[in-house]
Amino acid sequence: MVSPMPSYADHIADPDRSCAIVVHRGVWRAAPENSLLAIERAISAGYEVVEIDVRRSSDGELFLLHDDTLERMAGLNREPETLTLQQLSSLKLRNRDGGATNEFTGERLPSLKEVFDLTRDRIFIHLDVKHREMIPDVIACARSMGVDQQVDFWGDLRNHQDLSWIREKVEPHGVPFMAKTRLNAADAASQLDLLFKLNPFLCEIYFDRLEQVVGQAALFQERGIALWVNTLDSVSCAGFTDTAALKDPDAIWGRLIDAGVSAIQTDEPEALRAYIGARA
Repeated sequence: MVSPMPSYADHIADPDRSCAIVVHRGVWRAAPENSLLAIERAISAGYEVVEIDVRRSSDGELFLLHDDTLERMAGLNREPETLTLQQLSSLKLRNRDGGATNEFTGERLPSLKEVFDLTRDRIFIHLDVKHREMIPDVIACARSMGVDQQVDFWGDLRNHQDLSWIREKVEPHGVPFMAKTRLNAADAASQLDLLFKLNPFLCEIYFDRLEQVVGQAALFQERGIALWVNTLDSVSCAGFTDTAALKDPDAIWGRLIDAGVSAIQTDEPEALRAYIGARA
């Protein structure tokens, strides 16, 4: 008999787990990003967390797409929010990360409900909801489909207005929330104060020097807040990129893990998993 999947928060809090690998937009090197196939391949490969991007159609339905237009992934120069879900679902996706050099596939833009049906009790999901005002609707969808403890909701925590919004719109539903905190900002002390007031299960951190992370690591651990870092080339910090990690994983992934980071979002999940396995 298969054991039930733990909650996302319990999994992250498990002191015996290794660094969590967050697969960016699914395994997109082998399928269109944000497609059901890319997500299925992340599941089949045994990864723990997959990141997806969520938008809302003109008729109020939720679907997956990163960009503000459909050009890169579907070859259509339209804002996705101007189309209905039925229209969006008819669009074929370009392979991998899209663009004119990647051919069209049989994969189509998926709805969030289709994703939840696919992933239920199989993988955790990091939800990058593109407009914050959509989050209550995404929470409602996740709760109605019984996956609300298998996903996280994510957002800025820069000021008291952000804290108030989270407490009003997210906290009452008891769903996992990940805050974004900038240790490299002029108001870093204020952001940390807000973070510790909220005390989420997970925090995405930005930094200019790794010492900024190391200096706070013990306090994060004491508060039970796990640390998440992106090594995606486009949004990385202080040169801690996937490209650099492929050349010298000890200098990038190794130093992050040693500094207390326990979740890494990457476009190179296979290489990161091999590295974590070799460290064990």
